[in-house]
Amino acid sequence: MDPRVAELFGTGSGLMAGPQGLCSGSGNGLSFMSKKSYAKNSKKVKNRSTRNTKPSNNPPYLPPELKLVNPTQYRFEHLVTQMKWRLQEGRGEAVYQIGVEDNGLLVGLSEEDMRASLKTLRRMAEKVGADIAVIREREVDYDSDIPRKIAEVLVRKVPDDQQFLDLRVAVLGNVDSGKSTLLGVLTQGELDNGRGRARLNLFRHLHEIQSGRTSSISFEIMGFNSKGEVVNYSESRTAEEICERASKMITFIDLAGHHKYLKTTIFGLTSYCPDFAMLVVGANTGIAGTTREHLGLAMALKVPIFIVVSKVDLCTKSTIERTVKQLERILKQPGCNKVPMLVATADDAVTAAQQFALSPSITPIFTLSSVSGENLDLLKVFFNILPPLSNSKEQEELMQQLTEFQVDEIYTVPEVGTVVGGTLYSGICREGERLVVGPTDDGNFLELKVCSIQRNRSACRVLRAGQAATLALGNFDRSLLRKGMVMVSPEMNPTICWMFEAEIVLLFHAKTFRKGFQVTVHVGNVRQTAIVGCLHGKDELRTGEKAVVRFKFIKHPEYLKVGAKLLFREGVTKGIGHVASLHPLFMNQYN
Repeated sequence: MDPRVAELFGTGSGLMAGPQGLCSGSGNGLSFMSKKSYAKNSKKVKNRSTRNTKPSNNPPYLPPELKLVNPTQYRFEHLVTQMKWRLQEGRGEAVYQIGVEDNGLLVGLSEEDMRASLKTLRRMAEKVGADIAVIREREVDYDSDIPRKIAEVLVRKVPDDQQFLDLRVAVLGNVDSGKSTLLGVLTQGELDNGRGRARLNLFRHLHEIQSGRTSSISFEIMGFNSKGEVVNYSESRTAEEICERASKMITFIDLAGHHKYLKTTIFGLTSYCPDFAMLVVGANTGIAGTTREHLGLAMALKVPIFIVVSKVDLCTKSTIERTVKQLERILKQPGCNKVPMLVATADDAVTAAQQFALSPSITPIFTLSSVSGENLDLLKVFFNILPPLSNSKEQEELMQQLTEFQVDEIYTVPEVGTVVGGTLYSGICREGERLVVGPTDDGNFLELKVCSIQRNRSACRVLRAGQAATLALGNFDRSLLRKGMVMVSPEMNPTICWMFEAEIVLLFHAKTFRKGFQVTVHVGNVRQTAIVGCLHGKDELRTGEKAVVRFKFIKHPEYLKVGAKLLFREGVTKGIGHVASLHPLFMNQYN
C-alpha cells in the first residue's frame, strides 16, 4: 500500500501488504502488485510518494473499463479471473483497496459508487466461492463537494474439503503470565473469572490442574469463517464442527513457562514448526523469569514474534506503561533490532498484521485482559488478518517432493491401535499409503501402512506439506517407535548419522567449552544427548565465540539434513547454529 494510504488509516509511515501482496484500487477499479514486484519497484514507489501531487478540483475521470460500477460482462469475467489468481497466491485470502489510484493518489469514491463497487466485488467473490468483509473505511480529503471514501476489503474462500488455511502459533512466556488462561478465553469464547477457570479445559494432567502450571505441550484451535467471524467452542461442540465452519484456523501450541520444563518448550519450538510465536508478559510482573530466554529462543530459531501484555485489569495505567517501555527497550537493543508497534485500535491491529508478515523486524505489542475482555477484540482482528508466511508456489514445490513426516508424539488408542502425531515436512500423504519409519537403534527403517489420518481431530483423506496431523498405524508395535523418527517414502534414501559437524555460536558458558563436553542437541524433532568430538582450529570456546564443532550422538543414530537449525543446551550452557556436514551410515535398509 502507498504510504499515504497507511497514513490515512492512522498507521504511520511505511509500506503494507495484503496477505498475498500489495493490492490497490484504481479509482473504482482494482490493481494488484505481488511482493516480488513490490521489491523491484519499492524505490519508484518511494519517489512517487514524496512527489508533491496536487489534486484537481474536479473528480478524476475514470475510463469505463476500470470501473467496478456496472462493469461489462467481459470486464467482469476478467476481474473474476484476476481474483482467482490472487486467492490462489494468498492461499485463500486477498485484501483489496478500493478508491486508490495506481500511483497512490487517494481519490476515494462517492457513497453510491462505493456501494456499487462492493456489490460487484461480492458478485465476483460468489463466482469463485468466496466471501467479502470490509475491514475498514475512511473518508478522504479530496477537493470535491461530495464526501469520498476509500475502503479495505478482505476476500476469503469458503472452506471446501478441509482445505482451510492453518497457521500455527507457539505461545511462550514466563510461568503465571496468563498464557493458558488467554488461550482458554480465545478458544472457549468465555471470559475468565480471575481465578483460572478458563484454563481448566487446556490442562492434560492432574498435577497441572492442581498447580495451575502447564508442564506439557497442548494444542488448541480457533477458527474464522469466510466473513471474518470467530468460530470457537462457544457455538461449536466439537473440533470437527469448528473445522467444517472455518476458512482459516489458528492452532495454538501452548508451551510450558517454568524453567524446569525448558526442554519441553524448546522441543515445541523446534519440532512443531510454528509460523509465529506469541510471547505473553504479565503486566503486573513485567519481564521476569524465563521471558528473556523465550524471546531469545524464538529469535534464534527465526520465528516471527509478537507480544501480548496480559492482566492489565490488575494494574494501574502507569504500571502498564512501564512494562510496555521495558519491552520496547529490550526489543530495540542491538541483539534484537526489532521495531515495537503498540496496538491500540482496530486500525492498528489490521496494519500490524499486514506489516508483521511483510517485515520480520516489526513486533506488535497488545495490552489486554482475559478477565475484563479489554482489547481482546484487537487480538482477534490481528489473527483474522494475519497472512501465511509462505505462498502457494512454495507449498506446491514442497508437495512435489517425496513424503517426509516427522514423528513428534506417539499414542495407543483403544480399537484404533498405534497413532503418531507430527508434521508433514514435504510431499503428500494419503490413507492406505505405505511408508518406512526410522531410524531404529541399528540404523534401519521399518515398513508400515497409514490406516487413517486425522487433522484437528477430524477425519482427513489427504495430508499436504506443512500440515500437522495424527496418523493411525493399526497394529504396528509401538515399542519400535520413538520421538525424533521420520516416516518417509520408500523411494527416498534418507541420510542417517551418528556424527555430524555444525557451525555454532556459544551464547553462554560458565567456563570453557571443549572436547568431551556433553550437551542436549535439538535439531527439528530430534532431541538427544551428544558428545563434543572436536573443535576445528580451536582447543576451547568461550561465550560469544564461533567454531565448527563435531558432535556424536550417544544413544542411537538420527536422520538429519544439512542446513537444519541447531540448538544445544546443558544447564546454563546454551548455543545455536546449523548443521554443516554429516558423517552418514551406509547400512540402512528396510525391514
